[in-house]
Amino acid sequence: MNKKANSIIIASTFLWLGFVLAISFMEAWLKFEAPNITIPLGLGIGRLVFTALNLVELTLVIVITASIVLSNSFTPHKQYLFFYLAALIVLIQTLWMLPALDARATEVIAGNDSGTSLMHLYYIIIEFVKVISLVVFGVQRFQKI
Repeated sequence: MNKKANSIIIASTFLWLGFVLAISFMEAWLKFEAPNITIPLGLGIGRLVFTALNLVELTLVIVITASIVLSNSFTPHKQYLFFYLAALIVLIQTLWMLPALDARATEVIAGNDSGTSLMHLYYIIIEFVKVISLVVFGVQRFQKI
């Protein structure tokens, strides 16, 4: 892999990691500590922020994938395993989890809370897996310099 492609991959990976840490592990719960923030208002803000985060993540998956492919080093090799895992998690979140969480937030905002859900817990668990995957992948790419 050439240095330019590897540099783009490293920068994109750590940018992605920064977004996830800032949004999922700070903004998500911190907004509810602000004065006068109600659950429906916080959920409305969360829906907007997580939609934006998801678009950023999808864009970074595309940038990293393109860098790998265009550098002519794309092989189904274990050196990309942690990237594949993080990308798979984003796809699961995009296609299943975020729509389910969005529907639930819409119900709560409308005052139709249907009880407890484990979806937030599942989301948090795979966010931890994604963060670990991004750290490992980024460090592995750094070692290639």
